[in-house]
Amino acid sequence: MNDDGPQFEFSNLEFGILHIPVLLQETIDLLAIRPGGCYIDGTLGGAGHATAILQASQPDGRLLGLDADPAAIARSRQRLAPFGVRAVAAQASFDEMEAAACQHGFEAVDGILLDLGLSSDQLADATRGFSFITGGALDMRFNPTRGEPASAIVNEWAADDLADLFYRYGEERASRKIARAIAQARPVGTAEQLAQIVERAVGRGSGRIHPATRIFQALRIAVNDELGALERVLPQTIRLLRPGGRLAVITFHSLEDRIVKTFLKSETQDCHCPPSRPVCTCGHQAVFKNVTTKPIAPGAQETRNNSRARSAKLRVAERLG
Repeated sequence: MNDDGPQFEFSNLEFGILHIPVLLQETIDLLAIRPGGCYIDGTLGGAGHATAILQASQPDGRLLGLDADPAAIARSRQRLAPFGVRAVAAQASFDEMEAAACQHGFEAVDGILLDLGLSSDQLADATRGFSFITGGALDMRFNPTRGEPASAIVNEWAADDLADLFYRYGEERASRKIARAIAQARPVGTAEQLAQIVERAVGRGSGRIHPATRIFQALRIAVNDELGALERVLPQTIRLLRPGGRLAVITFHSLEDRIVKTFLKSETQDCHCPPSRPVCTCGHQAVFKNVTTKPIAPGAQETRNNSRARSAKLRVAERLG
């Protein structure tokens, strides 16, 4: 990373005691933030990355922040208020990025960030059910007014369908055993109760990760169609980024990272024709070049300070002309 660039440190006073942006310095460096630039944070969350982008783009850089969670937007508007008209926070899912960008005057931008992790505020909210540590009702929707809560899946789906979900989105090997245990324990009312059912079914084990972690991941992905949303937003970034603009994506599990890796592999290559075809007929041209040849992972100090960062991966690409 660039040792001469700005260093960002956020106090508890600025963001609340729980908020720790992941891979912050690396993200700002690799996005190549510049004064007067125009940026989109598609997953505003706790506004940590957004604040750093606005600081690095002083005095007249602008940022559009999106989040499906109305509570996150309300908190972020307060945190970004010192930046005045330079910061716009809008409630929208990141797969609605292109429409929101056009609505707010961000049709051509110099950088786009997608941080696909949950914010600490969401995890700490006991009413949302994102975390089995804080408990709460099994909701897990980013936007509580859209779609069905996780409780509908847990209590209404057939055990075989639950098992398939846990295996596909949680990569859980004991998915069928866990699904049967949930079906037998219904109705399941809280996140804490669900975590206890999973732990009784498979045991706690010796690992650092709670056995319910992958189950909660799978439910959250399904409730919010997270992988579908990611597949829908990535092509939009091509149309929104100016030549030389950069896309940065922070993923937290292999399913997300695989989608981003596949997209960038496709869009950094010219021809998509099969090798057996002697002349290109597809006409595809590369629209990105990789800035990171391999994903950037947090250092040892960051993972010690923030255990949620341990699985993060950052990939960055630059828009070609």
